Amino acid sequence: MAHEDSGLVALIKFVHVASICLWAAGLVSLPGLYVQRSTVVNRDALHRLQKIVRFSYVNVISPAAFIAVLSGIVLIFLRQVYAPWFSVKLLFVASLVILHVLTGLVIIRIFREGEGYPVWRFLVATIVTSGIVVTIFVIVLAKPEIDVAVADGLFKPGGLRSLIQRLSPWPIP
Repeated sequence: MAHEDSGLVALIKFVHVASICLWAAGLVSLPGLYVQRSTVVNRDALHRLQKIVRFSYVNVISPAAFIAVLSGIVLIFLRQVYAPWFSVKLLFVASLVILHVLTGLVIIRIFREGEGYPVWRFLVATIVTSGIVVTIFVIVLAKPEIDVAVADGLFKPGGLRSLIQRLSPWPIP
């Protein structure tokens, strides 16, 4: 039975990694399509660009995100990963989810009359998204030791204040 379980885990890991790659690639590439919005003057070309962007987001990137998160949740229970590094990884995955939602809001707004997507925003969105994705992969591959004693008192009343007092180089009353 253990051999069958390891095959199932391997299959779910494959689906998880593949869907993360598709999700991340989509989120990184969409700003490149947004920036084209400013250069398109032909109405047919604008509709074609809008169809490509919306199809990518709705039919490819969002399902990949859903499958990535769902398979990740299944892996949590199958592999029983409860290490501190995993909590940090989940923080960055949550950031990726927030970027995903913001991407959807951009898609809704960008194809309105007179809207555009400046190059600086393209650069920031691409760099931030790429940074989050790379950080997630580094955390997963390195599995760094994280001292949980630092956050140990955060869940007690006044915990944040005492943490700041311990970590601050200046005296805090």
